[in-house]
Amino acid sequence: MNSKTILVEPTAPPRPQADSTSARFESLQGKVVGFIDNAKPNFEHLAAEIGTLLTEQHGVARVLTHRKRTASLPVAQEALESMAAECDLVIAGSGD
Repeated sequence: MNSKTILVEPTAPPRPQADSTSARFESLQGKVVGFIDNAKPNFEHLAAEIGTLLTEQHGVARVLTHRKRTASLPVAQEALESMAAECDLVIAGSGD
């Protein structure tokens, strides 16, 4: 019996990483900080506590939070655009 075996590599090659880092702020005084809550348990408590610390100890002007509908879905485009327009920096978080 003469048969031919074909092996297939099912993985994709790695994508090149974009080399972009944001400049650091010299101060958070007067900045607007956003949190993207991935909808897992307990992140809202962590974000609230960090937001309070940032406001009281670092002079953050305002803290905004957007909670995703579920952890398995990406953030809605409108929410991303809104956070980008309103916030000086955004922290994406995960709870549990």
